[in-house]
Amino acid sequence: ARRRNETPMQSTSMNLLSELRADALSGKISPAVSVGLISGLVVLVRGISWGVIVFSGPLAPYSSQGTSVVLFGSFAVCLVVALSGSYRGTISALPAPCVVMLVAISSTLDAASDALFMSMVATLMLSALAAGVGFLMIGRFRLADLTRFIPYPVAGGFLAGTGGALCLAALVLMGVSLDRLPDLLNLAVAWNWGPGIAYGLGLLLATARWKSSWILPVSFVLVAVSYHLSLPVLGISGDEARAAGLLFQDTAEGALWPAFGLGDVARVDWTAVAGQIPNMLALILVTLLCLVTGVGGLELAANRELEWNREFRAAGLANLVAGLGGGPPGCLITSNTVLSHLFGAETRLTGLVVAGVVGGALLFGQAVLQLVPVPLLGGVLLFTGLRMMNDWLVARRSRLPRTEYAIVVLIFVVITFVGVLEGVAVGMAVTTAFFVVRLSRVESVEARFSARERHSNKVRPVPDRAILRTEGERIQAYRLRGYLFFGSAYRLADRLRQSLHDDDPRPSCILLDFTAVSGLDFSAINALGRFMHAAYAAGTRVVLSAASTQLKNELGRGLPPPVSDNLVWESDADRGLERCEDIVIAAWRSDPAREKSLRDSLLERVTDAMERQLDRQILFENLVHDLRDWLEPREYEVGEALATLGEPQHGLQLLLTGRASAYDSRGTRLHQHGPGDVIEPQGAFGVHTATVATVADEPCRAMLLTPAATAWLEEHEGQLILRLYRYLLTAATPAVPS
Repeated sequence: ARRRNETPMQSTSMNLLSELRADALSGKISPAVSVGLISGLVVLVRGISWGVIVFSGPLAPYSSQGTSVVLFGSFAVCLVVALSGSYRGTISALPAPCVVMLVAISSTLDAASDALFMSMVATLMLSALAAGVGFLMIGRFRLADLTRFIPYPVAGGFLAGTGGALCLAALVLMGVSLDRLPDLLNLAVAWNWGPGIAYGLGLLLATARWKSSWILPVSFVLVAVSYHLSLPVLGISGDEARAAGLLFQDTAEGALWPAFGLGDVARVDWTAVAGQIPNMLALILVTLLCLVTGVGGLELAANRELEWNREFRAAGLANLVAGLGGGPPGCLITSNTVLSHLFGAETRLTGLVVAGVVGGALLFGQAVLQLVPVPLLGGVLLFTGLRMMNDWLVARRSRLPRTEYAIVVLIFVVITFVGVLEGVAVGMAVTTAFFVVRLSRVESVEARFSARERHSNKVRPVPDRAILRTEGERIQAYRLRGYLFFGSAYRLADRLRQSLHDDDPRPSCILLDFTAVSGLDFSAINALGRFMHAAYAAGTRVVLSAASTQLKNELGRGLPPPVSDNLVWESDADRGLERCEDIVIAAWRSDPAREKSLRDSLLERVTDAMERQLDRQILFENLVHDLRDWLEPREYEVGEALATLGEPQHGLQLLLTGRASAYDSRGTRLHQHGPGDVIEPQGAFGVHTATVATVADEPCRAMLLTPAATAWLEEHEGQLILRLYRYLLTAATPAVPS
């Protein structure tokens, strides 16, 4: 009874607690703690580096508070995603690409000194809240699949460009200025950038040689200790080192967290915050890109399908929590999360341990932060940037085609030296242009044939079939495919116009089949309209089959009446080909200029076929005459069904007069029956369900042979029933053209 009264939220909480309790008591607890501690230290070191570089320049007096805000964002995102994500073992934080946008915001924020910090916090808060709401909506309305359509070169260029921007930011943090290169040799300046660059390059080489996840946290501690031991040797005290920017300078009054109070909100310069709306939108876009690439990369690394909509909901909720605490937006970090997969730590406890490490630093790490060497933070930034550049500019050089790699390089250059938003915009524009060019090269004509090679399913008299064999080349059919747009439609229209003059003989009718066309834009409609004008001027009829209502309406409005009247619209390709055959046959019969020799030649060609047709008809009529005592007459009006798809049949039907067409379940005409054909022959031998729908094209008369009559004939009239079977096997197929 208690379980029945639980709300869904209570039930979910109970399930989550049960899952955590089971994992804590299982063998997963050991790898969860190990991986959690390693990843927690990595996230902590990077978070401090992010905070120092973001809250630099005019915001340097607030570096401690700013670092705590950045760490809180990583803490909140990691905690919430670990508890609510679809992948157990997810580790989340502030991604490196977002740091570039945070630096852009901090360097352009125009606010007074007393309002600068809180205006920056307000900007981060609004960005995280907006990202959270957006991600929640995407997950709530199950729109996550729409985010997967980010071109691979754009994502690669975005990450490579982020690496380049981080390298430049690291050099700035370490006091490297390209405008004052001689000053870099000064001992005081060299002591800032030298250890940082050496540490960053050393990390890059070490991680390339060894794959251990302990390299970053352990090396950071060892190098930091060595750095402190070197300061007394050089005669530099701790206070002097902090004054020179060599050590992290504590700017907070009291504990790192909370970094601000509710009363501080009154100091926000909302005008300055409003001026950052473009950068805030760019930050949200960058976070979206990081989330999409992160989830996709985790799927590939873990070799499993993730619930994308759930991941978006988890990220949305996490960013709402981070935003309420003033933190920047964040998402899962693939490189750290993969450790959970590799070391068997696929449990939510792993993310909780990481959040605990970062949260503990927020509450108790103030004294430790004062010992952090700033050059080493620059080295971490440099290492991160170089690693991203190596992954996307070097490692993938041989894997990407030249054009895709060129796009990656272009985006890298624009992001590094211009900006993230500009780089992504340029990348999307160039990728779209390449896509259009490539798509325009795709052949829009799937097949081309004439009426001599392929015919409609309509039953025609022997003379008409002979005419089509002779004049079939005057019918040219084009089966189109794909999406017709400005890149391909004009090439298609030029090809069609060329056929009006270059083909021999000149086509009397052109069939355009749109069955496999997924859509078309207005440029394609305009190009086809120009071809319709050329076809009318050349005296060629144009038949369009399976065309969309849009095409019919637009051509109807855009073409003058004579050109529009020259068009014929049919529902499918078979009907369209039938109409083309009718046009050619009618033109042949009505042409008084036909020479007598040609008509005599045609008569010679049809003589044998007419004799075979006559023999078949005599055989059929004799068979019907001899079976007359066992046959039941049936008559059908135009449009009436001789056989209904899926319904039981009461016997086979021998068609005496008229025409009837057979259709499949999609309404496509399979063939046409004429006099002498047998409809549903299996119905003569017992219970049978019609496999096609047969509908009268004109008034029809048929004779029905029931299963009971067939059984009686088999028992008493063996010779007669054998004649029927022989006819069914040799002469009862639909009389289609040969």
